[in-house]
Amino acid sequence: MFLPRRIQRQSGRYSRVDDIPYALPVNSQGSPALVAAFKVDARRVAALLPGNELHPLRVSRDKGVLLISVIDYKKTDIGAYIEFSIALACTHGRRPAPPLLPLLFPKRYGVGQYVVDLPVNTEVSVKGGKGIWGMPKHLARLDFRMEDGSVSSRYAEGGQEAVRVRIERPAHAWLPIRTSAVNYCAFRGMLMKSTIYFRGRFGFRLGSKAWATLELGDHPRVQALRDLSISPRAFFTGFFPSSSGVLDDHFEAWFLTQPTLPMDTYPEGLESVVDLGQDQTPMPPPDGARVSTRSISESTQGVWP
Repeated sequence: MFLPRRIQRQSGRYSRVDDIPYALPVNSQGSPALVAAFKVDARRVAALLPGNELHPLRVSRDKGVLLISVIDYKKTDIGAYIEFSIALACTHGRRPAPPLLPLLFPKRYGVGQYVVDLPVNTEVSVKGGKGIWGMPKHLARLDFRMEDGSVSSRYAEGGQEAVRVRIERPAHAWLPIRTSAVNYCAFRGMLMKSTIYFRGRFGFRLGSKAWATLELGDHPRVQALRDLSISPRAFFTGFFPSSSGVLDDHFEAWFLTQPTLPMDTYPEGLESVVDLGQDQTPMPPPDGARVSTRSISESTQGVWP
């Protein structure tokens, strides 16, 4: 895959950050992954984006994008774990961008995804991903299932179901992908930007050929999603039978601002990670209970002030 020269020069060196040992580059290998994209109300997306420099990436005048991505990391410096990403496609800049144009000029418009929620199933992944890169990681019960005709994942925490996603598995992963993606995350009152480089053979379905189910449970962490007017149909689904990635150890950060002085650090501070250990033991998968599928427009929790 293409990697910046700085990362290539660091290959073979070692680091210890917050007492977590890393062999550079910070990479993963052999990881299957699924992705599903749904259209959502762009104005409601804007209410969830913190600060005043992130804006919904719009695929039409009033539609944004909800991205559900799940990766089953098989081999990393911190062991094997599952990561369930709930994110909103976005741009970064002084003002909102025109619909679709940022897809042609992603660097100019700062195209990426704002990560709303990022449960993982090992403690050390929370300590590293959140404490170093500011990702909104927390411990949860997750699974990742590859069956004959589908790929699925479940997310539960504290005895409550949160999300289930299932996509129809493409017949062939034929497209070789070598690309990068940008994550924007909120932590310690700052907006943090990180970049991942990844490659693999990708199978996908687009438009009417895309099929996925997305079920939201009663867990408080996902109630804000119910206010997004999520389309009942995915417009894009994809699957990597195996992928490799490199998380750039370089990242950027900006202060999150409001018109008046915030009362608290948004969304939380270092106290949420300072006492974490480095346990690599995965949490058990969710049990077989069904997810409640009540209306997705019942709550507005989690809206940026």
